[in-house]
Amino acid sequence: MSNFIELGKKIYDLNNPREAHRFAVFVARCCLHPKRMNRLEKFFGQSELLKKIAAGYPFVYEQATRAFFYYRSTFEERARLIEENMQFLSARLNEDFLLKLYGDKKIELWKMPLDETLGEMRLVMCAESGQRKEGLAAIMLTLADDTPIYQILFWIARSRESKWAMFIGAMQGPNVDDAKELVKHITKKCHAYRTKNLILYAAQAVARNLGVEKIFAVTNEGYYANNHVRRDRKLKTSFSDFWQEAGGTPTEDKRFYELPLIETRKTFEEIPSHKRAAYRRRFALLDDLDAAIEKTLRGFRNETCDI
Repeated sequence: MSNFIELGKKIYDLNNPREAHRFAVFVARCCLHPKRMNRLEKFFGQSELLKKIAAGYPFVYEQATRAFFYYRSTFEERARLIEENMQFLSARLNEDFLLKLYGDKKIELWKMPLDETLGEMRLVMCAESGQRKEGLAAIMLTLADDTPIYQILFWIARSRESKWAMFIGAMQGPNVDDAKELVKHITKKCHAYRTKNLILYAAQAVARNLGVEKIFAVTNEGYYANNHVRRDRKLKTSFSDFWQEAGGTPTEDKRFYELPLIETRKTFEEIPSHKRAAYRRRFALLDDLDAAIEKTLRGFRNETCDI
């Protein structure tokens, strides 16, 4: 029990009454699952790198104890996906990348200029404490001042068929006063390519470059909480509708859609002639994003990968 208390002190601010309550709940839940928590501790104690990751991002212990990631996830499922995520990333990417990612640093994958007022838009990969309910990392579009525009939260684990897969826990848009105008402006800058499509395209590119074989996304039925549902029970946003629109297909588990690894592009024969110039510019933008992600992740690749 003393180990669980020490773990809790690393996660929660005990001077904050709300955090102190969460600390007490955390310790209680650890005591209800002592064997699994001890195994999780042993997992992060098996190498210096994993020890450093857990020290920089101690929420890996909390995430196993709370009803995070997807609806009705079990304690064992959460602990296992945390271990698999770290096993995969530490095999594919080098120590520099992992310690930045889980050391509260943003790793820039791509950027593009917007205008004099907004400056640049950046695509980054990060793992911030506020994102831990829906994933173990995020791919995020931000403005130059770090204002989030769109983000996809995800983890990497084995699918039911034992294939390595990216699991998208949520997609979130901007939470600013002029959100609609901001998204409209960025969409125009991206040659009428919607911002939410752009962040999904980026997630697909990251998945391909990491070498996963599948992408799954949490559906309306699978979302871990109900904050995407209004008081009148109507959806604020429909994950399932967007996944289907993006080429996704339902799986046997209603909590997940399977998404394609590559977005299907229209051929120029399918595009009206007066729109072809705009599509060329859009495809050039996406190709630039693809190339930037590939170059960045190649620079962090673990050459001794054994997965």
